[in-house]
Amino acid sequence: MASLLLCHSPFSGHCVVPFRSKSKVSFSGGYRSVRCAGDRQALFSRIAPVYDNLNDLLSLGQHRVWKRMAVSWSGAKEGDCVLDLCCGSGDLTFLLSEKIGSRGKVTGLDFSKNQLLVASFRQDLLWKACYKNIVWVEGDALDLPFPNGYFDAITIGYGLRNLVDRSKAMKEMFRVLKPGSRVSILDFNKSTEQFTTTIQEWMIDNVVVPVASNYNLAKEYTYLKSSIREFLTGRELEELAMEVGFSSAKHYEIAGGLMGNLVATR
Repeated sequence: MASLLLCHSPFSGHCVVPFRSKSKVSFSGGYRSVRCAGDRQALFSRIAPVYDNLNDLLSLGQHRVWKRMAVSWSGAKEGDCVLDLCCGSGDLTFLLSEKIGSRGKVTGLDFSKNQLLVASFRQDLLWKACYKNIVWVEGDALDLPFPNGYFDAITIGYGLRNLVDRSKAMKEMFRVLKPGSRVSILDFNKSTEQFTTTIQEWMIDNVVVPVASNYNLAKEYTYLKSSIREFLTGRELEELAMEVGFSSAKHYEIAGGLMGNLVATR
C-alpha cells in the first residue's frame, strides 16, 4: 500500500527523506499551512478526480510524451534520490520511479491533499515493484522540508506557473539540489510570437474549456489564459534561473511552441 503519513522517513538505506524540523510536514496536513494562491489550491483539489482523463483528452495523449522528455532532461539515473515538485496525481513521479529503479528514492510533493490521494491510489492501482521507492508529501514548494544539496534531480510539471513566488521556488529548488544536478521544468510556453499565442488562446477557448465543461469544470479551466499571460517567457525563465545561482539554463520550446521546458544545472 502507498505511504500516506509522511512525518518521518519510511526508508532505510543510502537515500532517506529527512524533514527539517522547522518544516515538519504531514500528508494529513496537520502541521502548517501551505503558502500558495488559495484559489489555485482549491481549484486543483476540485479537479483532482478527473485530472488525468482531462489531460489525455485535451492533449490527445501528447502530455505523456512531453513528460517523458522532461524526465529525460532532468538527468535522473538509476539509484538516484529525486524530487517531483508540484507532483499532482503523479505522472512525472511514476516516470521518475521507473527511471531510477528500485535502488533509488522518489519524493512527490504537492500542496493539494486531494491530488496526493489520487496519486496514492494510482500507485496501488498501477503497481510496479519500483513504485515502492515513492513517498508522497503534502508540502510547500516555497519552503521545502529537505536539507541543502540533497537531491540528484528535480522535475516540476505545470506547477511553477501556479506558485505565488517563482523566484523563491527557484531558490528552494537550487538549495536542495546537489551541485552539478539539474531541474527540469515543464509548463505552458509563454510565446513571444503572436501567431503561437493566438493559436494557444484559441485552443483554450474552443477546445480546453468546452471539454472541461463536460465535467462541469469550465470555470476551473478558464484561468489558464490569464495564468499563461502572467507567466514568464522562455528567456525570462532562463534569466530567473541564472539570477538565483544556477550555472546554466536553457529553455526548449516543444509542441510547436505551445509548451516549454526549462533545464537548469546547479
